[in-house]
Amino acid sequence: MQGMWLVAEGKRVEYAEEIYSIDQSEDGKKLSLLCPTMQIRSRGDTLNRPTMTVALEAVSDGILSVEVTHWHGALNKPPHFDLFPDGKPSVDATIQKSDGGTTLTSGSIAATVTAQPHTFDIRFHSTDGTHKLTSLLQRSVGLAYTPATSTPMQTSDMREIQHYILTQTTLGVGEQVYGLGERFGGFNKVGQSISLWNADGGTSSEQAYKNVSFWLSNRGYGVFIDAPEKVELEVGSERSCRVQTSVEGQRLKWYIIYGPTPKEVLSKYTTLTGKPNKVPAWSFGLWLSTSFTTEYDEKTVNGFLEGMRERDIPLQVFHYDCFWMRGFHWCDFEFMSSHFPDPKGQITRLKESGLVTKVCVWINSYIGQASPVFKEAAEKGYLLKRKNGDVFQWDLWQAGMGIVDFTNPEACKWFVGCLNKLFDTGVDSIKTDFGERIPSKDVQWYDPNVDPAKMHNYYAFIYNKLVFEALQERYGKDEAVLFARAACAGTQRFPLQWGGDCESTFEAMAESLRGGLSLGLCGFSFWSVDIGGFEGYPDATIYKRWVQFGLLCSHSRLHGSNSYRVPWLIDNDDKSEEGSSAVLRKFSQLKCRLMPYLYSESMEAIKHGWPVSVRAMSLEFPGDRTAWLCDQQFMLGSSILVAPVFNDSGDVEFYLPAGKWTSFWDNTVLHGPMWHKEKHGFSTIPMYVREGSILVLGRDEEKRTVYDWTKPENHEVRLYEPNESTSFVLYDADGKQVTTLSATEEQGTWKVNGMEVRVRRGSKDQNY
Repeated sequence: MQGMWLVAEGKRVEYAEEIYSIDQSEDGKKLSLLCPTMQIRSRGDTLNRPTMTVALEAVSDGILSVEVTHWHGALNKPPHFDLFPDGKPSVDATIQKSDGGTTLTSGSIAATVTAQPHTFDIRFHSTDGTHKLTSLLQRSVGLAYTPATSTPMQTSDMREIQHYILTQTTLGVGEQVYGLGERFGGFNKVGQSISLWNADGGTSSEQAYKNVSFWLSNRGYGVFIDAPEKVELEVGSERSCRVQTSVEGQRLKWYIIYGPTPKEVLSKYTTLTGKPNKVPAWSFGLWLSTSFTTEYDEKTVNGFLEGMRERDIPLQVFHYDCFWMRGFHWCDFEFMSSHFPDPKGQITRLKESGLVTKVCVWINSYIGQASPVFKEAAEKGYLLKRKNGDVFQWDLWQAGMGIVDFTNPEACKWFVGCLNKLFDTGVDSIKTDFGERIPSKDVQWYDPNVDPAKMHNYYAFIYNKLVFEALQERYGKDEAVLFARAACAGTQRFPLQWGGDCESTFEAMAESLRGGLSLGLCGFSFWSVDIGGFEGYPDATIYKRWVQFGLLCSHSRLHGSNSYRVPWLIDNDDKSEEGSSAVLRKFSQLKCRLMPYLYSESMEAIKHGWPVSVRAMSLEFPGDRTAWLCDQQFMLGSSILVAPVFNDSGDVEFYLPAGKWTSFWDNTVLHGPMWHKEKHGFSTIPMYVREGSILVLGRDEEKRTVYDWTKPENHEVRLYEPNESTSFVLYDADGKQVTTLSATEEQGTWKVNGMEVRVRRGSKDQNY
């Protein structure tokens, strides 16, 4: 549109103008609305005029689906999102008619269709009527042609005509929209035009590696768009009071999900699209990478690992990036013999020496033409083809590369066979890079039924699913972990994801955090970032600030592009207490201490589909308007607030919601709600524990991420401003629930499960 009144040049738009009739399904779960594109006031008005069908269906408690269709005879080709992977819950649905209209309820959510004649009006609200959510009003459901048609006769040949379906849901006063994948721009998406189309575009543009067709409103609901293909959204942009969703084709389906809290919305959304799998405790430790284009061999790798041990920096995983293979040969799954003559022996020696416990390698699903593997894959039909039968190839990334066609079951078996050879070598984890630049034009997949436009985004799902399940098959259901870059809705089931190619700047650090926060609000529990930034040469200040931030994410990896990320090369091996090595040592050891708390929080998070870290403030404080806007801080689990430092000076300003907040470092108590300023050196950043919290921590000297922290001699229990509802569910390192710790007061003394615990209260109890 051009403003409210004019249609954009070259386009024709027709809107549903009234609800002409309502049909009810026999099971009482569905309404079908026949909606012509003009008001029908005579019999003649029913002729030569499009109609659209709006289907409302009760799906499960708190979830309704809305499907708009123009021509029902159009094929709805796969792939389709894998919904309710753990089974579909039953639904309590009712249909009631009154003078005001027809109301379909689905547990706690309802939709009311107006009874007023010659009107289009659908209102979504809580079943009890206490919460108005959003609406579809006049000129809110439509179809569009481009180029514009002037007569229906032109639609007899649709080969040169694009057809779209669109909906516009209302935005209330002060309503905000979050999510839509890992997006690096403004945290609140209102005012933005967004294309959900996976792209390899770094972290400083409107493009995103992980486009997830789900958004969360601060009004107590979310919307999942059931469309793997390209989705265009105008979020309070084309019309400032509406969210417009459009797809090319004959149908558009979405689900509206009522909480009313954001946590409840995410729980229901991830019931629909899948909960994240558990990841092993060892994966929470520090990962060190070779970096990307750097020169390295077995001697280099050993030097890095020995240097980390000498500096007492606990390291869990070593990662070999792309050049473990020969140039032009990615991905042939063969270690470069000139640099790694005995990869299995080397990996065995690394693990036996204790320098590292696990090993990860980089792969992608592309095959360079120079590799002998390309010839094999092409001859056996394992690669995506063009419509003329040629293998699809281009010179972007790898010269003459082909793309593995995962719609071919034999290609999947072959690919898993290649992975198993890596597992035989001692590889424990896989970095599944790329998967975004999947062509949608002039291609023919092995499965002739799939829609290439849908495969572009959905490829990330089947790629990561295949590799994740191969790891599960080899190492066990709960021992699989990826480092994945591309994603779409549902990919949260195959953790973990990392933020892609960021620059070595404070700005990129902040935009990465915005991306992680947005992704977490789409049901992704685990997330990481390239510590120090990927592109560039971080100076010591940026490196150390990024170390602080990165070690307080759920997962932590040192990785760069053309420079190493070991700390002693950042600052000429500064051995002071605020040198890079000391800061990395302190925060790596801190993470080891946090493991009883962090891993227990992760088990609760995957149960509900919540982020572990970085968790948006709004999830914990949905009633606080300011908390919704905070994009430079986050919650680590439910109890610890973290505010990274994004400048050279060490100055940081952060927001504390209502209640008492105790500094993790010195027990200073602050009273929210308030904005607060502090200045930090490199040994601390703002970490505040909310009142009513129990923290179970490892001992000060702990330098492992996997240990039996359930034993009293291996942990410390901290109690922060307790009350009678203070509790904490403790899990062991295998993810088994061990006990629930509860705080009780007896004659002025606080105890946890009957044992006296000192309440953390600092000498400085400040009220600002």
